[in-house]
Amino acid sequence: MCQGPRPTPVAGRRFLRTRRGRVALVAALIVLSGIVAWIERAPLLRSAADAWTISDPLASADAVAIFGGGLNDRPFAAAAYYQEGLAKTLLLSVNRMESAAQLGAVPTDTEANHAVLRRLGIPDSAIDNFGTGSLNTHEEALALRAWADRTGAKSIIVPTEIFSARRVRWMLDRAFAADDVKIMVPALDPPDYRRDDWWQNDEGIIAFQNEVLKYLYYRLRY
Repeated sequence: MCQGPRPTPVAGRRFLRTRRGRVALVAALIVLSGIVAWIERAPLLRSAADAWTISDPLASADAVAIFGGGLNDRPFAAAAYYQEGLAKTLLLSVNRMESAAQLGAVPTDTEANHAVLRRLGIPDSAIDNFGTGSLNTHEEALALRAWADRTGAKSIIVPTEIFSARRVRWMLDRAFAADDVKIMVPALDPPDYRRDDWWQNDEGIIAFQNEVLKYLYYRLRY
């Protein structure tokens, strides 16, 4: 049986050097890409937050609604809108009472928000409630629509955090789809992170990933 010429040792070494060179080049490119991505992560992650976050411009409204949660930013924003003359009524969502609140060991979301507003100089006459034991944003949106139907309100501001604004806005659009009510959802920077540095804080990272999942769940569920 006739066999072809065998590669010489020199040719074999040249082949190995060429192959190793290609592997080294690919590895170098991967490392370089990683370095570039790390150096440029701030603009990329800031752009991701900007693309995800929606925020409505503000105008005068019949009321500002404070949904449960966000104790360190939502009531503060609502009080500022009241003091700026954008609204004369501040609404507090009445959510389901947790076990500790039922025992009186901790205040409910409604009580805590009310206390913050009073400390900020908002009179009790300007504060009202809506809903009865809402479990989530979906139920809060429906309770707010019922309040608007009952009072004839035509415009409502609902402040929420930067990453939850998209989901809250979508849920409110669904709840008020058949009503002629203007809903404004301004996006707030939480105290612990902002849209331009959220990835530097554990709470910001968790909030972003959780809101993406919650938004997808709401789109499928409601």
